[in-house]
Amino acid sequence: QAQLVESGGDLVQPGGSLRLSCAASGFTFSSSWMYWVRQAPGKGLEWVSTISNGGTITRYVDSVKGRFTISRDNAKNTLYLQMNSLKSEDTAVYYCAKDSIGSVRGQGTQVTVSS
Repeated sequence: QAQLVESGGDLVQPGGSLRLSCAASGFTFSSSWMYWVRQAPGKGLEWVSTISNGGTITRYVDSVKGRFTISRDNAKNTLYLQMNSLKSEDTAVYYCAKDSIGSVRGQGTQVTVSS
């Protein structure tokens, strides 16, 4: 059974940076495309980023292009999201997921961008 555990969320000022991590187990991580999705207060789940199983293909929602970087370490079964130049509109619970709609996801980690 797949298990995904996110960490790294925090309160950060606008313009700041955070690195989220997601520890994966219970499935063949190295064979799986992986995703980050987020849910802002009062809103639905939003796809943020995708990475191929080998890490060579990455995709981003337009609102985070040039600021966020998705990566993975298949030897450690870990997914990452480096977030730079954070904005208040990035405030959300961030989930790593096995699909772009977040149907299989972790418990999430809170990112709050505020001065």
